[in-house]
Amino acid sequence: MGALMDAFSDVLRVVRLGGAVYLNADLTAPWCVVGEVTPDMCAAFLPRSERIVSYHLITEGSCEASLVDDPASAIHVEAGELLVVPQGEAHLMGSSLDLTPAPSEELVSKYLSTSPGEVMTLRFGGGGAHTRIICGFLACDDSLTNPVLSALPRIFKVDMRNDPQSAWLESSLKLAAVEAADWRVGSAIVLARLSELLFVKAVQRYIEALPSERKGWLAGVGDRFVGRALAMLHAQPAYGWTVEELARKVGLSRSALAQRFTELLGQPPMQYLARWRLQIAAQALRDGNPTLAAVAEQVGYESEAAFNRAFKREFGMPPASWRRSKGMAQSRDAMDGGAGPRVLLDSPEQGIVTG
Repeated sequence: MGALMDAFSDVLRVVRLGGAVYLNADLTAPWCVVGEVTPDMCAAFLPRSERIVSYHLITEGSCEASLVDDPASAIHVEAGELLVVPQGEAHLMGSSLDLTPAPSEELVSKYLSTSPGEVMTLRFGGGGAHTRIICGFLACDDSLTNPVLSALPRIFKVDMRNDPQSAWLESSLKLAAVEAADWRVGSAIVLARLSELLFVKAVQRYIEALPSERKGWLAGVGDRFVGRALAMLHAQPAYGWTVEELARKVGLSRSALAQRFTELLGQPPMQYLARWRLQIAAQALRDGNPTLAAVAEQVGYESEAAFNRAFKREFGMPPASWRRSKGMAQSRDAMDGGAGPRVLLDSPEQGIVTG
């Protein structure tokens, strides 16, 4: 599976997830909370972004969870499982979802504005059975098309236990719980990196468990032939690929690869490559100051004019204008001190917990 994950890793590299662990929650039955984490709320400890991915590692006990607008999405989550909400949508968590949920926005906003960087352990509930949860958040820029996040369910869980190939992951989970419960120098960076690691491993587990008939980008990455084609396209995006050469290298006929690729990803290989090249170009424009001609050459365009036309079709504005808009946004973030990541974990105040 390792070689087939190259495209997955490449997409995450370009998207640039920025992670932080925000709270360590100790909840006692009966309890129910509702929360939605927005980019504005997270600006104190994550880079400015257009989307916030939220997830919750259950370290003790269990809970019920669902999207606020979709009761049918309800799932039961046990200790050792990771609950993921890729779009950062409003969701419920509780010992029972039939209880009136406590809202969280006011308390969260208060702590983000008054106590950035402090350790917070939030306690809430009726004093019954304990459920302990570590909540993590990941920032990403949605202006770059993100096939990983868009292909995931709106809410799902992954069992992070009982994998003989990743005993190190179980040790990491225990380390995360210890770091969150017993704050010390260096805990912030440890938890920030662990939050990114846990999310990546969760998506890998999800891909590995997909049924063979599943469609979409994640299924394509896991497919024996399409996954290899994706890995090659991502390894050499500027190369003059043809469907014939890709098919020969993966061991299929041209028509068989084109059909299989299109069935799984919803677009033919060369269209996928064209869009991926533009995502790489957008990253280069956002992160540095190369000339447009240099970026065009880097991603395989023979002329700057052709690159400009393609970029405008994909992003709605020419590359020079797009770079200026991103540069101004980054400057505002720097002035606001919104660069991260930081970790916020503990508050003596009792009441509302968010995730």
